[in-house]
Formats: sequence, C-alpha cells, structure tokens
Amino acid sequence: MMAPPQVRLDLFQNAAFDRQRPAYLEALWVLVQAALVRSFIPGSAHRRLLLRAFGARIGRGVIVKPGVRVKFPWKLEVGDYSWVGEGAWIDNLAPVRIGANCCISQEAYLCTGSHNWSKPSFDLIVRPIELHDGAWVAARAVVGPGVVVGEGAVLLLGAVATKSLPPWTINCGNPAQPIRARELEEPLAAR
Repeated sequence: MMAPPQVRLDLFQNAAFDRQRPAYLEALWVLVQAALVRSFIPGSAHRRLLLRAFGARIGRGVIVKPGVRVKFPWKLEVGDYSWVGEGAWIDNLAPVRIGANCCISQEAYLCTGSHNWSKPSFDLIVRPIELHDGAWVAARAVVGPGVVVGEGAVLLLGAVATKSLPPWTINCGNPAQPIRARELEEPLAAR
C-alpha cells in the first residue's frame, strides 16, 4: 500500500513573491512601525506622515489610530476621510485599496495572503483587497484575499468575508452573507 502524500513545508519556496522593496527598507519599516505607528502616542498626523514616507498613498483627513499594523505601506492606498481603528491589521502582501469615507474598526483584519493547501509545498497565494467608498469593516471582522467590499457595504462585528460583498448591503456570519440592504438617513442639513 502506498503512503498518502504528505505536507512538506521544507519544500516551501517564496521566490516568486515580490516584496517590491529591498530588505533593509522593510527592516526599517518594522522598526519605525513598532516605535511610532503602533505606539500609544495619540494623533494621526505622524502616522499619516510615516505611512506616506514609506510609500503609502494616504488621502486627506485620514484617521489612523494607535496599534495599527501595516505589512507593506508601499502596497496601501487609503482614500480621503477614511478611518483605521485601534489594533487594525492590514496584512497586505498584495495591494489593499481603501476608498474614501471608509471605516476599518478596532482589530479588524484585512488578509491578502493564504496558501495552496492542495500542494505539498503549501505554495503562497496572494490576492488584493478593495474596499469601495463608504464601506465599513466592523470590529474584529476579517476580509480575506481577493475580496471586494462594495460601495457602502457593511461587514458586521466578527464576520468573515471570504467572497466579495455587494454594494449597500449589511453582511454577517462566517462566511459573511448579506442580511439586508443598508439605507442611509437624510443628513440633518437636508431635513
């Protein structure tokens, strides 16, 4: 009887993955992030400045709270007036684009990488994530590789998006499913 195939992590190779920056710059980012971006120091101005200095495209009025983690700032784009909450982790092995007026709440996790579990060598798979304008990823929610969160869509507390979310829907569960339409009230000035 023949032995079944085995997972062989010793065969894992990452040569095809493009980090897009030299190792010394990545190491510098790790140090700067630990000391100043993830720090308890209040305010967003220094976080925006540091993310931009390392290649992130950060819009006007973006709020970046303490404890935020970004794997590769040069693969990050955040639109105007978006918020990134305490402890959010943008694990962007592939590009992450966050539109304008988006909210990434506390400890949300945006994960662009996975592995091919059918290969003994556990090959790396990376896919970009995109959040369209007005989207909200609530606290401790997870957005997986290749997911597009449609305009105005909401991913509720602790939900897991493994597939793209339709625009203007409220989504919950694991895997996340739309439960109803998102409707906005008229602004006070228009009443």
